[in-house]
Amino acid sequence: MTLNGILAPICTPFTENGDLNLSALRENIATYNRTGLAGYVVAGSTGEAAFLGRDERRTLFQTVAETAEGKTLIAGSGAESVRETLALIHDAADLQYDAALVLTPHYYCGQMARPEAQVGFFRAVADASPIPVVVYNIPQNTGIDLPLEVLLQLVEHPNIVAIKESSADLEKVASLTSGLPAGFPVLTGASAKFYECLRLGAAGGILAIANALPVATQLILDCYRAGDIAGSAEAQRQIADAAGVAPRFGIAGLKYAMDLSGFYGGPARLPLLPLTAQQKKEVEGLFGAKLAQLSHR
Repeated sequence: MTLNGILAPICTPFTENGDLNLSALRENIATYNRTGLAGYVVAGSTGEAAFLGRDERRTLFQTVAETAEGKTLIAGSGAESVRETLALIHDAADLQYDAALVLTPHYYCGQMARPEAQVGFFRAVADASPIPVVVYNIPQNTGIDLPLEVLLQLVEHPNIVAIKESSADLEKVASLTSGLPAGFPVLTGASAKFYECLRLGAAGGILAIANALPVATQLILDCYRAGDIAGSAEAQRQIADAAGVAPRFGIAGLKYAMDLSGFYGGPARLPLLPLTAQQKKEVEGLFGAKLAQLSHR
């Protein structure tokens, strides 16, 4: 399992009537396989997991597993209860997934904001999970920010192997890389700040922009690993505006950027709204010919 590279949190392709588009998924994955991406996260936030049924998630897990050609596979296993989270994890484990990405429960946010509830949830999942667990902190979606004090308790568990920190808060990333045990992988979800997170000690990234610009995104890491710090910073600068598409325009914007870059993005699933004509023009302005050429050719 490679947790020191870039994993694409792949978008879920839908047909115009909202069904899973598995042929488009296979085509996207086949192209990603030819890049330097370390692997894929399936049915995470960028994959519209909140709108997927369990059977659909298992279908996605299986389709990607059949197409991924040995890449690291992490299953999005976000659910509100320990029971449902473990059901998703077992589905992925049956398909030989490497790890499960486990989201903080947040519907009962008043209770789940308590540190003891957070620790209890993740430990219960990790105790029973047949595959390693990656703790997923995305406070901009859940409204709950897992503090360092909680994460320090969680990383003691032998079946918890990494943290995905998606807040784009560089101070938080720095506190994790300096405060957690040396060598414990911190993966960033901040596409627009990936270079800065590497400088702070992040092991890698689960980056939404890799759906549309896998090669350009991978270049940031490749330069950094080669000691070309200036080249890494320049590669980040080249995609800086494009990396803001998902935060600014949501999943529909990211999928349209994929369409512009030669992948299949397609529609988002309702209740997410399609882009307006003006929004499409703005996304087109961020994905000019230069970025499209860097995407995967």
